[in-house]
Amino acid sequence: NKIKLFLTDLDGVLTDGGMYYTESGDEFKKFNCYDGMGMKLLQQRGYKVGILTSEDRKINRNRANKLNLDYQFHGIKNKLDFIVEFCDKENIDLSEIAYIGDDINCFDLLSKVGIAACPKNAIQKIKSIPNIIQLNSEGGYGAFREFAELYLK
Repeated sequence: NKIKLFLTDLDGVLTDGGMYYTESGDEFKKFNCYDGMGMKLLQQRGYKVGILTSEDRKINRNRANKLNLDYQFHGIKNKLDFIVEFCDKENIDLSEIAYIGDDINCFDLLSKVGIAACPKNAIQKIKSIPNIIQLNSEGGYGAFREFAELYLK
């Protein structure tokens, strides 16, 4: 295969999908360092890595910045349309993208990319996509790292 870019959803893949709030309204999320290392391993082998999330939150930007990702796309409501336009600009084909997602807003893109994967706790509609790789790890518990290691083997 000829994958050039690995993209991941954020909530439900890099996190457990929970939304945690303090009494004062502050939001926090738990990220898994194994996923961050999976991204670094891919980058060290020459692949581009990025996040693609429908939310536009500072907490997500902070994590993406810390990881020094090649791309970070925040506040994207229609992920397939956005990535098709991105591919046109970057001269990349959808078949050269690997994407991991877990919920309905990832369905269209997962159905079109070169390699699609989902965490163990993805919704059933996502798991039903033909040829999708169903990982053993749940979102927030190293699912992206598992995906990266499967590819790099």
